Amino acid sequence: MGIAELPLFTAMKQKMHWHQDRQSLLAENVANAETPGYQGRDLKAFSFKKSLGQFSSTQISTATTNSKHMQISIGSSGGFGAQRMNSFEVTPEGNAITLEDEMMKVTANQLDYQMVTTLYTRSLGLYRSALGR
Repeated sequence: MGIAELPLFTAMKQKMHWHQDRQSLLAENVANAETPGYQGRDLKAFSFKKSLGQFSSTQISTATTNSKHMQISIGSSGGFGAQRMNSFEVTPEGNAITLEDEMMKVTANQLDYQMVTTLYTRSLGLYRSALGR
C-alpha cells in the first residue's frame, strides 16, 4: 500500500472531490439565478467519520444471545447526493436563488478546498521526509 492509499489520505481525496462536485452545483445555481421556477441544489454535508468508516477492515455487529435481542450492524454509504435547498426567500422570477448567498457559498467552498489540498500536500511531505525521501 502506498502512502497516498492510506485511509486518511483517501478521505481527504474524497473531500476534495466533494468540493469539486459542490462547486459545479453552486455554479449551476448562479447561472440559473434568473431562470423562472428554478430550484437551487446543494450537496449533503461531507462527513470524515463516514468516509473513514468505510476503510475499517472489520464490521461491527452485535451478537444476539437471546431471542429478544436486536441485531445491529454498522455500515457506511457512499456518494455525495445532491439535495434541494430550503429557502424562504422567493425572487420575482419565482425561484429561491439569492446571488449573494450563492457567492458566499462559492467563496467558502473555495477556501475549504484550498485548506484540504494544503493539508493533503503537507501531510504527504511529512510522511516522505519521515521515510527519508
